[in-house]
Amino acid sequence: MSAPQPQTFQALSADDPCEVGGYRLIARLGTGGMGRVYLSHTPGGRPIALKVVRPELAEDAEFRRRFAQEVANAQRIHGLYTAQVVDSGADAATPWLATAYVSGPSLQQVVHQHGPLPERTVLLLMAGIAEALQVIHSAGVVHRDLKPANVLIAADGPRVIDFGIARAADASALTGTGLQIGSPGFMAPEQAMGTTATPATDIFALGALAVYISGGTPPFGNGPASTSLYRAVHEEPDLTRVPTSLHALLRHCLAKQPEHRPSTAQVIEAARNHPAVAGQFLFTEDWLPQQVSTEIARRSELPTSPAAPPTVLDDMPAVADARTVLASHPAPAGTPEATPDRRNGSRRKSLRRTALTAAAALLIGAGGAFALLDPGGTGKPAATDSTDAPADPAPADSATASDSDPATVPGYTEVYTEAELTSPDHTYEFDIKTGKVLPEGTAPWYLGRSATEFSVPEENDAYIAQSDQLALADCIKGIESQPVTQLPFSALPSGRSFCVRAQANHDIAIVRVISTTTDDGPVKVSMDYYRAGD
Repeated sequence: MSAPQPQTFQALSADDPCEVGGYRLIARLGTGGMGRVYLSHTPGGRPIALKVVRPELAEDAEFRRRFAQEVANAQRIHGLYTAQVVDSGADAATPWLATAYVSGPSLQQVVHQHGPLPERTVLLLMAGIAEALQVIHSAGVVHRDLKPANVLIAADGPRVIDFGIARAADASALTGTGLQIGSPGFMAPEQAMGTTATPATDIFALGALAVYISGGTPPFGNGPASTSLYRAVHEEPDLTRVPTSLHALLRHCLAKQPEHRPSTAQVIEAARNHPAVAGQFLFTEDWLPQQVSTEIARRSELPTSPAAPPTVLDDMPAVADARTVLASHPAPAGTPEATPDRRNGSRRKSLRRTALTAAAALLIGAGGAFALLDPGGTGKPAATDSTDAPADPAPADSATASDSDPATVPGYTEVYTEAELTSPDHTYEFDIKTGKVLPEGTAPWYLGRSATEFSVPEENDAYIAQSDQLALADCIKGIESQPVTQLPFSALPSGRSFCVRAQANHDIAIVRVISTTTDDGPVKVSMDYYRAGD
């Protein structure tokens, strides 16, 4: 069995390609609404991030046209604080884009995992991002979607990314709607109102980004998109969580009128002269909190060859030697299938226990020539003659049954299950971490709702179950093969389940709809939460 890869590098699955555009894929870096991102290397050995768009987008002629245009724009940008585009396949059957690999997390991940950043770090980031915007704007390009997820952190400063796929896909989907491209919470008023985006639009986004990384929440809240956009146009930003010494600069960036915002050069100068920088306007070894520097160092340890994804049997040493028998003998008639395990009201499948049973049945059926170890861990051979076996299986609450992983997926820990929660109206959201209902905009990892749909943070993946049952293993498989970007009530009647996975740490919430609404009334759900990495 291959050694496990760090969580940053996910093993390739059966539906991942082995090669794209002549580049051999090593691991998966992430999955988003527009495509999958893989780790690869140039012929000379330099690591690259290779993003492959979803097949359905590849079939959209308008997307392909816009994608080719955005890639051409990105290839003109050569900045020290941007992730350089090194190759592309705009005309390939499935379009792709390769950029220099940055061995660091996004600002979205940093704040989610470690909380707000110190003043000096924020100012250095603002200056570095402003310098990146200078290069972008000088090439005649407006980013239009600058947000924490599109800024990666390296040891020597930030890297602004995502010129192409997301904007091309959004533009294709929104053609004719009168909407502008961008991410609610970081969109300027002119974007919200559908007017022309200019370099000043990116300055507004930079100010909103700085509010988020210094205070932990966007300047106009975490609520539904419509609410964030309304506040961006009509209300002043909320800077209560931001250090007071940053207020003047951030209010300047967040001015409602584009002409009232500073230039990139003025942002850099303001950061340079700020007392928190104290003349040390350099990305020295101590410019980041220690835990973030450690994360960057961990991500720099790259895998060199693809690792096979783990299987259920890989996690079961007791039957590891039986895999060759399993591979060469069909299951005998009557071998039990995985069945729902409803102990404690949970909706899961006992995959590990089923595999143990199947392995035992196959080995015994082969003539009793193999001795199985006792599942209780004594190390003694178990009886292989059916006449010596106990007449009845062990009860569900016995030591043998409890040996199964309660979440059915290695690496996940059950935090809570069957938490019934009710949001009285759209101003209340579900706090996934704690299993509580909180006022809108207060939960760091939330499930929001409007009068017609559920909403989750942008850096999340989601999947809607095809039946009324949804187990953790099904959720992971569904997110990888059938992700969704919208969670409308019309697709989620009472009893239907869906799941949400945080891209940053892979925590998962499984949600069963109990009742929804048609008039912004109460919405009731039952929620399970599983933490990854324990």
